[in-house]
Parts: sequence; structure tokens; C-alpha cells
Amino acid sequence: MDSRSDQTGVRESVRTLLAGAIDYAGLFPPSGLPMSEAVINYAMYRNSNYNWMLGAFVVPSVQIEEFMDNAKDFISRDGKTAWRLSVLAGEDLSASIREIKECIAKYSPGVVVDSIEVRANTVSKIENTVYSLPAGMKAYFEVGLGKNFPDLLAKIAITGQCAKIRTGGVTPGAFPASKEIVRFVRSCLAANVPFKATAGLHHPIRCFRPLTYENNSPKGTMHGFLNLFLMAGFAREGYRPTLLEDLMEEEFDEVFRFADQSVSWRNEYRLNAWQLEALRKKGIHSFGSCSFDEPIADLQKLGIL
Repeated sequence: MDSRSDQTGVRESVRTLLAGAIDYAGLFPPSGLPMSEAVINYAMYRNSNYNWMLGAFVVPSVQIEEFMDNAKDFISRDGKTAWRLSVLAGEDLSASIREIKECIAKYSPGVVVDSIEVRANTVSKIENTVYSLPAGMKAYFEVGLGKNFPDLLAKIAITGQCAKIRTGGVTPGAFPASKEIVRFVRSCLAANVPFKATAGLHHPIRCFRPLTYENNSPKGTMHGFLNLFLMAGFAREGYRPTLLEDLMEEEFDEVFRFADQSVSWRNEYRLNAWQLEALRKKGIHSFGSCSFDEPIADLQKLGIL
């Protein structure tokens, strides 16, 4: 993979594609870290050379107070270096919203809660969430790809919110087919709905790996986050679904090339700097990962960082 760094250390195309891309979800499987360890990790990542890739800290609403108990010594009260939280709503939506509002009242400006992640399988769940949102907060609705997917996506679009797709898990069956992910991405882009992904995206390029960190872990094919981001970029430019599926299933890193102002795949398909910037603003916002170190290490091995 050709991505030699310029004098700033990282290609501009890499920064544009991956700035703020990794929401840290260390509390969740397969890492499943205790709160104290996850908070310390996030504090270290914020001070690392790759902090420009770091997004929000993902925390369940019921653990906000536990988070603050562990993070209070790291957080500035002046808001200049605020910690961003993405809060995962529980089954009781009203309780989750109340916990978020209490957090904002007690801990801002040192903590910013700018998004909530909600699993929604009905239009009414989306409507109720949007009606309850604090000012300035956006919602990412995790929706399935069943019969009511078009109705759910339409409501997300009408209300100006965002979508979320689950791209993996700790068992092979938790990983959706490439065709399903392509359908989700193309539908979101057609409806002008920004989106994020979560689960199973520890590695840049599609690969066959253990799905957890246990010695007897099941193995399976994991989607790559570079495959996903670039597929979304080419989908936004109107490329045909079969080519997008091929890109999702690409396993050879050498066919991806990063220049300073562009990225290409197979020397034939290219996204320029403007297209990459538009993709991140209007298409894919981020992906949740229980590890920040693993994606960074893989990108270093590939010569991208």
C-alpha cells in the first residue's frame, strides 16, 4: 500500500478520511473493560500522537455517573478541552434522556454529550426520541434492514437525524453480508441521512480473524473500516452496487493507495480531497470500536500512519 508520509507525518487524504473517526467503546465486548480502565485509556488516547483520529467516548446512560466518578480528575471545568460523550440509550428512553440532561446540567462545559444512540424498530420510537432530545443533540438510530427499514429511514431523514448500522459482533453470525451493508449505505446516502457503524471493525482491511480476545475465540471474516469508508465514498459518487460489494470484500491492502490529496482503489477508482471531506460531513461520521490501539497498530503496519 503506497501511503508514504509527507513532512507533516501523515498524508492529508488520510487525515481527511479518518479525522475523529473512531468512537472509543472500550466498555463493550470483546474488550469489556471496567470503567476505570476505559477512562484511563481514553485520557491517554486524547494525549497521543493520533488523538486527531479519536471521536467520542461511548457510554451507556446508566453508567454516566460511574463515568464521571472515574473521569473527574481528567476533565477540565473550563470547557477548552471538553470530553465528548456518545450515550447509548437503555430500554427506558425517558430515563436515558433524564440521565443525559442531568449530566449536561452538572458537568458541562467540561463534558459535552452531543449524541445519543438508540435502537429503534418503530417510527413512534424515533418520533418520541426526537421530541425528547436536548437542544443541539443528534440521535443515531440503529435500525434493522427488515420490511420497515424504508419507513424508519424516511422518518430519520424527515427529522434530520442520523442512522447506525451494526457491522459485526463476537460470533460469525453477527456480521451482516456485504450486500446488506451496501444497501444500508446507499439508502442512507439517497435519503441524505448521515450514519455511523459499530462492532466488528477493529481492522482496516477485511480479514479472517479471531472475533474475541479469548484463547478459544471463534474465528470469522471481519469487515474492514477502510473498506467501509471508501465503499461509502464511492457509493456517494454513484458507483454500481456490485462494484461496491467487491470493494467491501477486498482483502488485499496493496490495491489501496493514498496520495496527499486523494485515495485510489485498484488504480482505477479514485476519491479526491473534496469528495473525502464531503463523505465525512454528509455520509459516514464514525465507527465504534472497543479498541483504539488495534486500528492504529494495523494502520502503522500498512504504512498509512
